[in-house]
Amino acid sequence: MSTISGNPLYDAVVAGRALGNGQLLVTDKAETVDDAQFLDTAARYSTVLAEAGVNPGDRVAVQVAKSWQALALYVACLRHGAVFLPLNTAYTPAELGYFLDDAEPALFVVDPSTRKASEDLVAKASASIAVHTLDDDGGGSLAEAAHLAAAAQAVCACSPDDLAAILYTSGTTGRSKGAMLSQKNLLSNARTLVDAWQFGPNDVLLHALPIFHTHGLFVAGHCSLLSGAKLRFHGGFKVDAIIADLPESTVLMGVPTFYTRLLDDPRFDRKLAAHMRLFVSGSAPLLAETHRLFEERTGQRILERYGMTETNMNCSNPYVGDRRAGTVGVPLPGVEVRLHEADAESGVGTLEVRGDNVFSGYWRMPEKTREELAEDGWFLTGDLATIDADGYVTIVGRGKDLVISGGYNIYPKEIEVLLDSLDGVAESAVVGAPHPDFGESVVAFVTAEDVTKEPVEADILTAIADQLARFKQPKRVLVLPELPRNTMGKVQKNVLREQVVDLFS
Repeated sequence: MSTISGNPLYDAVVAGRALGNGQLLVTDKAETVDDAQFLDTAARYSTVLAEAGVNPGDRVAVQVAKSWQALALYVACLRHGAVFLPLNTAYTPAELGYFLDDAEPALFVVDPSTRKASEDLVAKASASIAVHTLDDDGGGSLAEAAHLAAAAQAVCACSPDDLAAILYTSGTTGRSKGAMLSQKNLLSNARTLVDAWQFGPNDVLLHALPIFHTHGLFVAGHCSLLSGAKLRFHGGFKVDAIIADLPESTVLMGVPTFYTRLLDDPRFDRKLAAHMRLFVSGSAPLLAETHRLFEERTGQRILERYGMTETNMNCSNPYVGDRRAGTVGVPLPGVEVRLHEADAESGVGTLEVRGDNVFSGYWRMPEKTREELAEDGWFLTGDLATIDADGYVTIVGRGKDLVISGGYNIYPKEIEVLLDSLDGVAESAVVGAPHPDFGESVVAFVTAEDVTKEPVEADILTAIADQLARFKQPKRVLVLPELPRNTMGKVQKNVLREQVVDLFS
């Protein structure tokens, strides 16, 4: 294993792996990977990064299927001092072009099946970008180059304030924002979670989350890497595979959809869950009814927590103590929370957070950074919340009009701009409708340009299919004669949400 190098997050990964028995993970394809193999792969990838022209501080954009090699590529970027830029695998070429132009990565790693399309995008980009490929079996040009490369010996020295990653989160104006996350942001939060949730080398984390997202990469990934825990590493959430691995695991992290699907399966019972010590839910609101049904079925209470791309985790229900359904718990150690402009009667205000976990700003968006991140460190989340006398935080709404479906953040404005551009559509409004499986689903309301020719739902969905990632696409498009407005002319989305509250029930 590597020695301490002055690279805080990478050093913590190496130290964490030394705590265990040498085993890192078992994949759902029955492939076993030990710590030495994993760290050697990361060191070889680091050499390939250098050969591709990646220097410390350069961005490495990655849009690949989940694999242990993709996780090793993230660790290679840490080791090399490069800034990791994970991209949702559902993003279309139209969406990817923006990220490449904005982030100007030195390297773009993609699935072999998309290499030609990716090279076409790179050719149009303003920066010079190299391209490598990596598939879900660990094959591709990156792996081929790594096989021939020597493992890098040197580890880039980094300060706690150096960037480790940029994660893009959609903006209410439709323009995505790159949240800049430093070594300190990620490492401080990881150590807090390992301690708060009592992770150790005897744990086995059942990992079925994507790793282009904060939840799967930084929460689940860091908790395992830093604690010496092992992983049961699944490409996605498949009920049969998860049920088969539950007896070999101790922790499951998931979005509410995971738990509703497990509850739908009669095999999931108290006996099957008996070996588990912790079930964590996040990335979307967990219904109190799901919380109740889960406890009735298993005798265990799901631990719900709250975080954001910009902050990692802010609050958590306690590991030992009262896990209150409908709340996201109390602030984690080292994290402060308060309400901005709280209503005197309801107690609802916009949640603000401060701590070492809070990002350093939005990539190349100084004005947006100043709007949301104060000089004294307080970040205005845009989430509406209450805080009770015991310090438990309850998220009651989203001031930024965010829709969260299956754990993914979706901003209506991006979809509305696209819908409004279609022939036959005069205007649109997009809202989230409660969904028993995904938490929320996207529903679009449109009005007709020509009142004698009503837009057709199927035609609209077809027209936008190649412009938006599938998780952003509306599940329904409903036609109205006009959109409801208040006296100031603003669309009343609360009225629209009331119309779809039972649409998917």
